[in-house]
Amino acid sequence: MNYKWNYQPITSEQEQISQELAQELGISPILGSLLLQRGITDATEAKKFFRPQLLDLHDPFLMEDMDIAVERLNKAMGKKERILIYGDYDVDGTTAVALVYKFIQQFYSNIDYYIPDRYNEGYGVSTQGIDYAAETGVGLIIVLDCGIKAVDEITYAKEKGIDFIICDHHVPDGALPPAVAILNAKRFDNTYPYTHLSGCGVGFKFMQAFAINNGIDFHNLVPLLDLVAVSVASDIVPIMGENRILTYHGLKQLNSNPSVGLKAIIDVCGLSDKEITVSDIVFKIGPRINASGRIQNGKKAVDLLTEKDFSLALDKSNEINQYNETRKDLDKTMTEEANQIVSNLSGLAQRRSIVLYNENWHKGVIGIVASRLTEVYYRPAVVLTRTDDMATGSARSVLGFDVYKAVEHCRDLLENFGGHTYAAGLSMKIDKVEAFTQRFEEFVSEHILPEQTAAMINIHAEIDFRDITSKFCSDLKKFNPFGPENNKPIFCTHHVYDYGTSKVVGRDQEHIKLELVDNKSNNVMNGIAFGQSSHVRYIKTKRSFDICYTIEENTHRHGEVQLQIEDIKPAE
Repeated sequence: MNYKWNYQPITSEQEQISQELAQELGISPILGSLLLQRGITDATEAKKFFRPQLLDLHDPFLMEDMDIAVERLNKAMGKKERILIYGDYDVDGTTAVALVYKFIQQFYSNIDYYIPDRYNEGYGVSTQGIDYAAETGVGLIIVLDCGIKAVDEITYAKEKGIDFIICDHHVPDGALPPAVAILNAKRFDNTYPYTHLSGCGVGFKFMQAFAINNGIDFHNLVPLLDLVAVSVASDIVPIMGENRILTYHGLKQLNSNPSVGLKAIIDVCGLSDKEITVSDIVFKIGPRINASGRIQNGKKAVDLLTEKDFSLALDKSNEINQYNETRKDLDKTMTEEANQIVSNLSGLAQRRSIVLYNENWHKGVIGIVASRLTEVYYRPAVVLTRTDDMATGSARSVLGFDVYKAVEHCRDLLENFGGHTYAAGLSMKIDKVEAFTQRFEEFVSEHILPEQTAAMINIHAEIDFRDITSKFCSDLKKFNPFGPENNKPIFCTHHVYDYGTSKVVGRDQEHIKLELVDNKSNNVMNGIAFGQSSHVRYIKTKRSFDICYTIEENTHRHGEVQLQIEDIKPAE
């Protein structure tokens, strides 16, 4: 991959602020500049960033309709109405359902949960789900991570005497559904100070408000934060502001005392003896929870996440792990087929987007395939398959481009759509696919920036090896948890040399294990460059080269620093 390195040095004025900030905090000026890049300009903000406090969570009653939602839930419990917790089949939806169900169940027993079937019902609130609620005597449905566009379905529920409370974080349409209360910080009349909560995060705020109203100690909510952390990491929402507080404490919970269901997943993932990070959630825990809804039914994920018996949870976790293996096989086959189609597309170099339709593709995996295409071709991608007489699919985006707006631009061609900046779901009549492909491409071409379609690495700071002290690494850890808007810093060092011991490693000799020195210090730095063995011949010439990398802790040698090399270029 031929990456372009993007580095914009800070101005002299910013340099002054970062120096003062670093001095006040007792950290390296390099880390002071990283704080500045995150919009943190004074020591008070920095201390809150480094030590997120649950006391700094916003008052949940600042959210529009929160008082109405709590009042309606209290009324339902007082009248002993049957309550149904309803949610989407992905990680965010299933963790949200598990969280709300587990919390309410401590105080109330006439409660059930429901996850729609991806294949029979599709995304969001379904008439089938409402019919199930009516048949089982439900008076109130709390819907999580979906529902903001379910105008017809919630109207249908009202006719059956069923009330709805919506807890969603997706972008609403002009008309809101006729629900009793709509909790969504993306509402046009929003009064809540933070707009980037996950669906599970909105559910947590609802339970926080319910607890305040009923005199329940906040301490009772803390064990549920592991679910919030899993949702935030998996749904790729910003890990700044309130999400940072929730994720920071959620990771603490996940590492110290995870719920029975999550503990079982951690065991199956082989993560039991290591400190779990956002990356572990994104690449190991989240995909297993997601596989349930992709291959079978998302309800099985909620069954696991609400399980109280560890041996039963382990059985359920192993079952979900098998779904994940099936998902991986489908993913591999479909991605290969998709890449084959793309390689044969005429005028690929001129296209700014990719839209693929194959009626035989598995509906549960098309979102992953769309993500793979964006990673390889650096273009927003839409992957569609056939469901009955409709083309249904998923859109994924590249960094900085709002794919939801691109899909919304084609709304007259669509039967349904929803989502947010980096991911959207959509459906259309099959005869509209061609027109959609053209219209989507036109919008993307007009609005995408050249740098958003290039293989680019954003470098946060240029440093020398002498800067990488044990204190520097210890202070850098305080920037955790990393994620969108707080990405793991990528550093660049110029003119480094092989110490003489670098070698190719890996089953297929595809990686390089490096020992490096630079010309500013005597530090010998260990590094690993995954999939970059093509550079080894140059490295062995003893000529200098430039590297960009993240700073990691070597998991095999506790406490030892290792550079994870993102790219290597001959020095200019």
